[in-house]
Amino acid sequence: MVTAVPVVAVALLVAWLPDLLRPGVARARIRTARVTAGPIEASFQAAGTVVPEIERVLSSPVDARVLRILKRPGTRVERGDAVVELDTSESVLALDKVTSTLQVKVNEQSQKRLALKTALTDLDGRIAVKKLELQSAEARLAGDKALLAEGLLSRDAYTRSELAATQARIELDQLRESRANSEASTAVQIAGLDLERGSLDREAAQAKHLVELSTTKSDRPGVVTWALSQEGALVRKGDVIARLADLSSYRVDATVSDVHATRLVAGQPAVVRIGDEAIPGTVSTVYPTVENGTVKFTVALAEPARQSLRPSLRVDVYVITDRKARTLTVTRGPFAEESSRRAFVVRGDRAVRVPIVLGLTGPDTVEVVSGAQAGDELIVSDMRDYLHLEEIFLK
Repeated sequence: MVTAVPVVAVALLVAWLPDLLRPGVARARIRTARVTAGPIEASFQAAGTVVPEIERVLSSPVDARVLRILKRPGTRVERGDAVVELDTSESVLALDKVTSTLQVKVNEQSQKRLALKTALTDLDGRIAVKKLELQSAEARLAGDKALLAEGLLSRDAYTRSELAATQARIELDQLRESRANSEASTAVQIAGLDLERGSLDREAAQAKHLVELSTTKSDRPGVVTWALSQEGALVRKGDVIARLADLSSYRVDATVSDVHATRLVAGQPAVVRIGDEAIPGTVSTVYPTVENGTVKFTVALAEPARQSLRPSLRVDVYVITDRKARTLTVTRGPFAEESSRRAFVVRGDRAVRVPIVLGLTGPDTVEVVSGAQAGDELIVSDMRDYLHLEEIFLK
């Protein structure tokens, strides 16, 4: 009985020895994925930041001092809400001056019109009187002509009547011409006053607009992202006094290594990832300069109002460089980063090493060109410590 125990132990050792010596790995320590057929998109990754699609800059319309900061950064504003109030007393004085000058011109124009009306009325009266005189002279001339023909009137008397009629006709023509000249002259003067008044009207409108802008207002709903912080500060015309962001829509500003600069063009499709959420988009602008080894570009989102978007949110951007409608793909993992391009295919309780050729690389999947078939189960986790082995026992 005593000798039987060592014999059983030796037998068990002989039976288990191959399994003890065969290298293995626990299934719980590895991650596998099935090779499937489907589409794939090749891309490169960039770092992005969500920013409002529309940002409004409020600038000072005049040289002025800041009276009050009405909205601080981070404050929501609605359309028409005042943000900063400026001291525009000089603009108010300028408006008053222009308004006074405009009123003087209006009065001058009214006086010109009244003077023209008076002059024309006087000339019209004189013309009417002269018409009567002409009619009287012509009637007398006609009578004298008849008397002359009958020998009842001397030639000198007839000549005097003829001259009187001619004189009356000339004087009537002069009055008519004087009336036309007076009307034309006054019209030119009034036209000049109209031009001056129009210019003053525009100056007054501009001055009034500047006064209205003394309390800068938002032209759309949004959030104040920056504003002058010191009341009483002097600002020059054109200085930025506040920035507003419209939070109803967003875009993504991204940067990527300049090694991808030649592959980056406007119009390329892109995917913005926020956790497990993917938002499609398009590269809208590529900036030509390279700064610190990076290239900047912007992505216009297909859904710029997605609820998950937030200002300054860090996101991953994948710029699509190539597509295949149908090919073999597998979930992307550390195995795809190995330069040796070897992978393990699970076959029952073993993982067999096979050479593998990979193609396009997407955000989540990688193309399998050769080395595996649809339905094969690949180990996609890091297997660098086992690449020298032909196969591994799965426990």
